[in-house]
Amino acid sequence: MGATKLYQNDVYIREWDAEVTKVTDDGVYLDQTAFFPEGGGQSCDLGTMQVMSDGKSDPPLQVTDVQEDGDEVLHRLASCEGLHEGCKVHCSLDWPRRFDNMQRHCGEHILSGIFYQECGGVNRGFHMGDDYMTIDISLEDEPTNPEASKPEAVDWDMALRCERLANEVVWSNAPVYVFRFDSREEAEKLPLRKKLAFDEDISIVCVGSPENAADCVACCGTHPATAGQVGLIKIFKVEKYKEMFRIYFEAGARALADYDMKHNMLTELSNSYSSSIEDFPDKVRGLEQRAADTKGELISLKRAFTEMECDALDEKLDAADSNVVVHNLEHFSMDDAFNMAKSYMGKDRCKGRLILLYSIPSTSYILVSDGGIKCGALVKEYAGFYQGKGGGNDVSARAIFKSDEDASLFADLLQKHLQ
Repeated sequence: MGATKLYQNDVYIREWDAEVTKVTDDGVYLDQTAFFPEGGGQSCDLGTMQVMSDGKSDPPLQVTDVQEDGDEVLHRLASCEGLHEGCKVHCSLDWPRRFDNMQRHCGEHILSGIFYQECGGVNRGFHMGDDYMTIDISLEDEPTNPEASKPEAVDWDMALRCERLANEVVWSNAPVYVFRFDSREEAEKLPLRKKLAFDEDISIVCVGSPENAADCVACCGTHPATAGQVGLIKIFKVEKYKEMFRIYFEAGARALADYDMKHNMLTELSNSYSSSIEDFPDKVRGLEQRAADTKGELISLKRAFTEMECDALDEKLDAADSNVVVHNLEHFSMDDAFNMAKSYMGKDRCKGRLILLYSIPSTSYILVSDGGIKCGALVKEYAGFYQGKGGGNDVSARAIFKSDEDASLFADLLQKHLQ
């Protein structure tokens, strides 16, 4: 005979006494336990186990993991000191963790049930993560709500409608029943939204009465006695996933915490722009438009300034008698200099010379030629002499230096080498 699973009859038990039936290298087994073992998409309970002897109590031992082991429950502890077969222990549940799991799991049931009723959406995957929960909805059945029509996709409007209906179930404070059956035949008399996958020891969770259930499905997890204790269900995002739709959401205290965090963030942002929360979207749109206008003006000014620098460089090229022409750019970044260089790369405009466009702010050269002088090869061979680095191809290359002095020495070397 296995352990008595107290959580199956009363999910609100927080403390209880038990007898140790076995101690192994893996952990401890009890004659009865309210620690829920990991399963059904729900993480296990945690808490403490305290040895009781001669009216004295040893320090509590931390329960770190709980798993099913056949009809027994395995409790893993940080230490099994003082535990032995037959000893009495006092167990305490980490109640905030348990209630968090109850809120989230029941919230998932309600939301999945609503998607089934309104969309014919079958829940094909459920995950309780640290930051959010997900359900994977497959639109494969007809809606059970006679007034609803089967959608082609779960879009944001449909998700918000299902969220609203799920919260209406919460607000109705519908009772949450757990029915246990020894056979499939009896269990299938209930309005299940999913076919049973096993034939015995069946637990059915029903939100609302079986005659008017918001959800009814097989589940071994823990749930509150009423839907009202879920508190809140909030959908964050919907995305296409394989042939299904993945719904990201939260329930219970976590949904409220998410709202608090986002509300505080929005309040701080709106205050920093001297705006109310209601007017903040219009304020941001106005700022974005002004930023776009300023960007357009900057692009036009850069284009005009680049054309002026090209004219000045063309004059240098016409007057130069050297194979290397250096042109300093006081207000150009390396990327700006490279954009200017595009007008000369591999073109006759270079007049068979090597052009060195020097970005003063970034202590970097853009080397340009018509291809007769191999820019990349020059950087590879000589930039390292002066702590420079870079690379490129035949018609253009970049050479980046740590100081103006190093950059100047590199240019002098090229001028002497290419005379």
